[in-house]
Amino acid sequence: MHLPKQGCMPALLKIHHGCPANSLFDNFETSPTMPAFIILCLGVLLVLWFAGQPWWLERRRQALRQQPFPAAWRVILRQHVPLYQRLPADLQRQIRQQMQVFLAEKVFIGCQGLLVTDEMRVTVAAHACLLILNRPAGCYPNLRQILLYPGSFVVERDHTDHIGVAHRARQVLAGESWSQGQVVLSWQDTLEGAAVVDDGQNVAIHEFAHQLDQETGHANGAPRLTRRAQRQSWSAVLGTEFATLQARVTRGAPSLFCDYAATDPAEFFAVVSEVFFEQSSQMAQEHPDLYREFCQFYQLDPLNWS
Repeated sequence: MHLPKQGCMPALLKIHHGCPANSLFDNFETSPTMPAFIILCLGVLLVLWFAGQPWWLERRRQALRQQPFPAAWRVILRQHVPLYQRLPADLQRQIRQQMQVFLAEKVFIGCQGLLVTDEMRVTVAAHACLLILNRPAGCYPNLRQILLYPGSFVVERDHTDHIGVAHRARQVLAGESWSQGQVVLSWQDTLEGAAVVDDGQNVAIHEFAHQLDQETGHANGAPRLTRRAQRQSWSAVLGTEFATLQARVTRGAPSLFCDYAATDPAEFFAVVSEVFFEQSSQMAQEHPDLYREFCQFYQLDPLNWS
């Protein structure tokens, strides 16, 4: 804090020395309307500040989108994100712009001694931004951090069995999404999932789909849908497909979707998102109603890509 030098304060006091009781400062202190006026002004300023936040944020993002896309990042996209090569030119341009914003706003943290590189950041950002192409909702508004492990990581989970006994189990994971604003990924699994574009297995797509689901609270397979008719159709179609998959898993019958998708509606949504982007032709043929729902949600049709 910068304070005035000694000797300055008496001079300031002398300015008002001897002022009558009804001076301006006395009126300021005793007027009953002044505190209310000050509070009103502060309230107006606060409202203006909040109202200006979206405008300022969009202005900043627009500036980021207009920045030149680094040549080194283009090389990483060609090497590690084959899905990028399938996109039409207009979507390639859009995903690059989305990545500029994503990489400027989201923090990457290396775990277990992992040094985060541009190769990792660009690869993860490309898959995250693939899911929000053509979507006006923003750049994962709740997401703050991406935690990267070198490989699969171990977590401990508490659960209660069917007779009420509590257990703690260790699980080995390739990725996780938290509603508090973090996505956790194994870099090795991210790289391997990205390398093969037609197997319906991509951990980055899976976890960022969970993030979209968690924008409305806890993941439950019902992401944010704007229209009531769309919500009703989504619920009906996904409910039927989920029940059908559970029945197939019980019978041991084959399915385009892996058994893990039958765990709960949230995992069903995330797994189907992987298949939608990587096995769109098979999904459209075998599950046309489900495919249409995902086309409407993501506002994309991968069947039109090369």
